[in-house]
Amino acid sequence: MSFAKKTINDIDLKRKAVLLRADYNVPLENGKITDDYRIQQSLPTIKALLAKDVKLIICSHLGRPDGKPNPDMSLFPVAKRLQELLDQEVEFATDCVGERAIKAAEKLKPGQVLLLENLRFHPEEEANDAAFGKALASLADVFVQDGFGVVHRAHASTEAVTHFLPSVAGLLLQKEVDTITTVMESPKRPLMAIVGGAKIADKIDILHRFIDIADFVAIGGAMANTFLVAEGIPVGASLYAKDELTVAKDVIHAAREKAKQSAFVFALPRDGIVAHKIDKTARTRIVDWGTNVVADVESYPKIPSPTSGEVQEDEMVLDIGPFSASFIAGGIQLSGTVVWNGAVGVTETPSLIDPVGPTAHGTETIVEAMLGKFGHRPFTLVGGGDTVGFVQSRKLVNSFDHVSTGGGASLELMAGRKLPGVEALENK
Repeated sequence: MSFAKKTINDIDLKRKAVLLRADYNVPLENGKITDDYRIQQSLPTIKALLAKDVKLIICSHLGRPDGKPNPDMSLFPVAKRLQELLDQEVEFATDCVGERAIKAAEKLKPGQVLLLENLRFHPEEEANDAAFGKALASLADVFVQDGFGVVHRAHASTEAVTHFLPSVAGLLLQKEVDTITTVMESPKRPLMAIVGGAKIADKIDILHRFIDIADFVAIGGAMANTFLVAEGIPVGASLYAKDELTVAKDVIHAAREKAKQSAFVFALPRDGIVAHKIDKTARTRIVDWGTNVVADVESYPKIPSPTSGEVQEDEMVLDIGPFSASFIAGGIQLSGTVVWNGAVGVTETPSLIDPVGPTAHGTETIVEAMLGKFGHRPFTLVGGGDTVGFVQSRKLVNSFDHVSTGGGASLELMAGRKLPGVEALENK
């Protein structure tokens, strides 16, 4: 579908001062950026604006500093990285409003770039304070929203500022909204959704939306444990949400009702990888709760079977098992479009022996299937923080058709909700 809001290509920006809202909420370790994907994705808009000879002022947040300055969450490292990527000097203002920001903005010449300090060093940002939005707006002639990861929030830099300046979308925001909306409204079918993550409550709306529109929905991650308990399957010491069991049963009921009317598949894990702790050296085993039959031959040594039908009380389910991973991979082979949001196992424990990690093989199998390793390659849309993180760790970001920069925003858009930061922009 066509993007309904004005973009930087629909307005005269020549030599104007432009306030660009980017999403530079990137991970930092000891003051160094460990993942610059969001910065990289902002470059097309920045370069398009600089080609119009604008004075470019960029604002963003980083982390959760609780409305007060925190040097550990300064955007200064982002300014340095942006300077390297643009191969030109990037000025840095030590505040985003007030005298220091105003003086830095006034010094800018056409073609130059200024990055303002963290918006969330001021409590007025998240409060959507009108005066704060006006102060931001006073720095420029036009506002450009390109921070897709924040447009699901009505903050001063996404909503209030638009009341004081002509406001249009950047290229990244346009691409994100167009791609996700097209996938949800007119995908190449069959449409498959793979949903992981921890809590069902975070994704309840998107689960019901996918049950409504998709042909195949597969569940993984810690939220799968809640579904399993709702089905009467013990999960030992695994993380699950006791307060979400009723919600899980409602989702399962909705899926079964749809399956009665159409060729629809709703897949919970049939087997899993379990261990006594989350650790890269932990001993793991496969549990298949689809069967309780375990061979017990007297002539063999009395050792624990690698496969049994029950998770022990002191064990945790940390990944989907090989049968479940293969079943999902098979579904991918039959699909025209695959939406993946949320890893299906613990993906943060790689080791020298196992670079993927002992509890990330289910997620790895899904990635391989999506990228066509087993033959067919569907259109792929990837979103969600841990999902994107895993893809980046495998250096595969550019291998998918679209990897979203927004976690919550992509979920809200998929669920069919309006995004305040998009709604606030001018219509074409």
